[in-house]
Amino acid sequence: MSKLPDFEGLAMFATVAEERSFAGAARALGVSVATVSRAVGRLEERLGARLFNRTSRRLALTGFGHTLAERAARILEEAEAAESAARELSSRPRGLIRLAVPMSFGLRRVAPILPDFFRLYPEVSIDLHLSDALVDLVGDGFDAALRIAVLPDSSLVARRLCPVAPLIVASPAYLAEHGRPRHPRDLAAHHCLGYAYRARRDVWRFTDGAGEEEEVTPAGPLRVTNADALLPMVLAGMAIAELPDFMAAEHLAEGRLTAVLTDWSLPRGGLYFVTPSARARPAKVAALADFLAERLSEPAWQRSAGAVMQGEEP
Repeated sequence: MSKLPDFEGLAMFATVAEERSFAGAARALGVSVATVSRAVGRLEERLGARLFNRTSRRLALTGFGHTLAERAARILEEAEAAESAARELSSRPRGLIRLAVPMSFGLRRVAPILPDFFRLYPEVSIDLHLSDALVDLVGDGFDAALRIAVLPDSSLVARRLCPVAPLIVASPAYLAEHGRPRHPRDLAAHHCLGYAYRARRDVWRFTDGAGEEEEVTPAGPLRVTNADALLPMVLAGMAIAELPDFMAAEHLAEGRLTAVLTDWSLPRGGLYFVTPSARARPAKVAALADFLAERLSEPAWQRSAGAVMQGEEP
């Protein structure tokens, strides 16, 4: 015998008890009389006692049936209430969303727009997990994540929101003192700062317009797990670093940083809204996905970085 209670049998028994007939219960539940009869018979066999006394004209609860009927009705009522609440949650944006976001991007680009989201959806709350480490959405119980990657994780459902371009940057003071690299090989003579959370190893992979490829392993005095920690060294004129455009744009626009090797490209990634599954996605998660797509699909930082890059290399 299964240790799991026979919820279907209990629900059908409670309905028969309420309707005082198998036919009435079948109509109320939208199933056949035979289905109801089999379910009640199965429940009686499981419990080892009769629930109804049946005659050709009358159906009456046994004493044991009377004892069970009230509890079975409560079980059915609670199950219906649970389903109703779940349907409401799935059709209206409401409840908690556990969202994982890379730290620098989350602080710069997600946190500032959250007030607008909460004004639109006051019944939604967000548990915002900020970390550059790759989280396990399913194992760690997250509803969704923003990921910056060259390719999305194929085991998840990913919605691309916008491109993210990596840039090699240095301060004007650094370039004045150490010279401007013209070829990726020139970086061997420079302090280049590293980033710990790469999918494989920390390598800068360059490609030029002719298809030439060059790999550079950054070598310098600092390696970090969050790209924001690179900025003080770069702004102080002590090193070269790779930064994403969403982080470098404001410094490029204000002249504190300069992009170098702009005739070479690094693999362009994208910003993805990632969920464990697209099926039966709750309304709260769908609302957040649509909001982020609207606010981040044409980000201002790309226009700013692009305008600076067009006339950068002298």
